[in-house]
Amino acid sequence: MRIKLVAKLSAVALAAAVVVPAAPAQAVPLRDVLFVGNNWDGTADVVSAELPLRRLARVNVIPDIRQRMTEIALNPVRLAYFLAIRQLIGEGHDQFVDDLYTTPDGRRLIVSRPSLADVVSIDLASGAIIWRFVVQGQRSDHMALSPDGTRVAVSASTANVVHILDVATGREVGSFPSGDSPHENVYSRDATRIFHASIGTVYTPLDFPALDSTKGARYFQVVDAATNQVIKRVDMGAKLAEAGYPGMSAAVRPMTLTDNERYAYLQVSFFHGFVEYDLVNDKVTRVANLPIADHVKDLPRERYLLDSAHHGIAMGGDDRKICVAGTMSDYAAIVDRADFGFPSLVGTGLKPYWATPSRDGAHCFVSWSGSDRVSAISYATGQEVSSVAVGDHPQRMRLGKVDAGWLSR
Repeated sequence: MRIKLVAKLSAVALAAAVVVPAAPAQAVPLRDVLFVGNNWDGTADVVSAELPLRRLARVNVIPDIRQRMTEIALNPVRLAYFLAIRQLIGEGHDQFVDDLYTTPDGRRLIVSRPSLADVVSIDLASGAIIWRFVVQGQRSDHMALSPDGTRVAVSASTANVVHILDVATGREVGSFPSGDSPHENVYSRDATRIFHASIGTVYTPLDFPALDSTKGARYFQVVDAATNQVIKRVDMGAKLAEAGYPGMSAAVRPMTLTDNERYAYLQVSFFHGFVEYDLVNDKVTRVANLPIADHVKDLPRERYLLDSAHHGIAMGGDDRKICVAGTMSDYAAIVDRADFGFPSLVGTGLKPYWATPSRDGAHCFVSWSGSDRVSAISYATGQEVSSVAVGDHPQRMRLGKVDAGWLSR
């Protein structure tokens, strides 16, 4: 009898120990949005990626500002750089968000914070910082997210290096050298390469062409994304001179590429227009000269905003049109790639600072940093079709995805 009872209890215990497979997790519905970094506010606005443009939410990207400011105040070197960034680069303002990307699952926002010299990952649901990476030197700048969303490349402005970070943990998994003041980063579509550019010391008043060498080493680079080895390093000023355009700057600002990545379209310091560069044959093929506003024609170069005549360029989805932010001349333009013609200029704001194509390639989003607005411009007509007010001094904009439930809270 005792043996039978023990056998029954053992059978019950065994049945209780059987693990029932959990039901598969429900996929979180994600919504396409446009993230707008409000640099002087220390916020990021979440804007609808479809028209009409609407502001859906706002994220505080400096929830730890008291702690960071205490650290800066107690470090004389950091404090000196913090104040210098405010005066020389921030136009009297602190720079709290330069670049930003959402993770593929739509749950976190990765932000570079120039004045705080770091990159953080922010949980959108709680607003808490998940990880923080302090860059080498004293300032963080432009970033690029790998196509699979697992790596982020961030330029460390004063250290002349680009860090490669693991998006999940914030740990550095690689780095590569740059010229002076590393700036723009763009991953190739297949994630095998990173296109990178350095811009030199844009905050000095030594802007005459005869003093160009004082700006430091400026390069356009192609980097192997697997090994972080520099495959190609180009002096774009020399390439422009070879093509018959002497005296132009070597500092490459924002860039955009054709879908097959044969041609890169580059904005360079002090130039009102852009450069077409053949990446296969390593040569400048064309230069697009765009209008200069009357109030800028006689403006001394040292009064250009961080050496930028134009800052913002984006290819249309069919590779036929290019959207350009004419920063100093207060316009945006849709340029025909075939002949570099443009139907009209959009002048609905001040100091346009970035251009981002919509996911379907039908519209170009332009941030008007001097008017605290974002507009959508049709690639087909060159006209503004929608706009929305955002925070103080919008600069970088990136398409992303967020949990639809988070937006409906």
